[in-house]
Amino acid sequence: MGLQREQVATQLAGLRTFALITVLGTICGFLATSFGGWVIASGFLALTGALMTGHIAELRGEKVESGVTTEVAALAMFGVGAYLAVGHREVAIVTGAGIAILLHFKGQLHGIAARLGEDSKSIMQFALISLVILPILPNRSYGPYDVLNPRQIWLMVVLIVGIGLGGYIAYKFFGQKTGLLLAGLLGGIISSTATTVSYSKRTAKHELADAPAASVILLASSISSALVLVEIAVVAPGFLRTALAPLLILVATLGVLSAPWWFLRGKDSTGMPPQGNPSELKGALYFAAIYTVILLAIAAVKDTYGASGLYVVAAASGLVEVHALALSTSLLVETGRLNGSEGWRIIALALISNLAFKGATVMVLGTRRLLGKVALPYVVTIAVGIGIALWWR
Repeated sequence: MGLQREQVATQLAGLRTFALITVLGTICGFLATSFGGWVIASGFLALTGALMTGHIAELRGEKVESGVTTEVAALAMFGVGAYLAVGHREVAIVTGAGIAILLHFKGQLHGIAARLGEDSKSIMQFALISLVILPILPNRSYGPYDVLNPRQIWLMVVLIVGIGLGGYIAYKFFGQKTGLLLAGLLGGIISSTATTVSYSKRTAKHELADAPAASVILLASSISSALVLVEIAVVAPGFLRTALAPLLILVATLGVLSAPWWFLRGKDSTGMPPQGNPSELKGALYFAAIYTVILLAIAAVKDTYGASGLYVVAAASGLVEVHALALSTSLLVETGRLNGSEGWRIIALALISNLAFKGATVMVLGTRRLLGKVALPYVVTIAVGIGIALWWR
């Protein structure tokens, strides 16, 4: 709320003030357990008085330099002092220190809000996706094969969008002056496929040399592959015990073969190309649709053709969205619809398919020199992945 208010013209209350108002309300709530509800009413009236005073000053055309931050902080500290006498000392100390930090880092907090600017919309969109839509979805299974649970499907959307949003916010702060290592890291978090396409085109247009482009593409692919392990750990921690070793070998192979490019070119700098906002509702719905289709496809193919048919689904899904395949497969393993050995092989094949697609992307959109630099890590990783899938026991 405070971040959103920072984007409007009023100076009355913003990022710090709304945080302090919440602290004040919480402290009044704590005190009410000992002294009764009148404490909350008194806190509300005092806050209303402070806000009205500031609002009247704004209406008169007077410049409100610091809003009502000091007044609300004083009210909150009064509550902290009262709570210290009747409540937990640790809570009072932590709350008081937190208020002091909010007051001290005024410039930095306002700087964050100013840097985000219109992109604070992405945080509000994520709040819509995670805090408004998710809680109202039914938590039960529907449809054929009884695998379509709206809340579980949207929870996967929240997970993926949240990871992408973290990378997007970092990009907004560092993207225009980042080194190649950070460009690859953020590219892998936001979209490794989009990064591969973008940097391949930049080499073809002679906007960037082949070596730095290869380092970004390979790092983005490595980060994206490693994120699959994070997703499995979140969605199906029991499955991770089975999948960790073989998938880690595959991911580590790509990382080790790509490492020389990171270290040789990592200190170079480049501006990242424009990145899309991952929290757009349209993108979230697209991922939900892809995830649902893959979930249904896996259940239907397994029921009709057995485990062997799942590998066709995995190969096709890797060309489109490897993370949706990894999440849907992990969920099916966690719920007992797939065994762990089938599950990690499906995910490994999707990763292999995804790497092959990126290699083809570089071949079509990039230069031959760029293809020569990324080919060895991709080909060896694909070969290792196939070997693991065939012979791992």
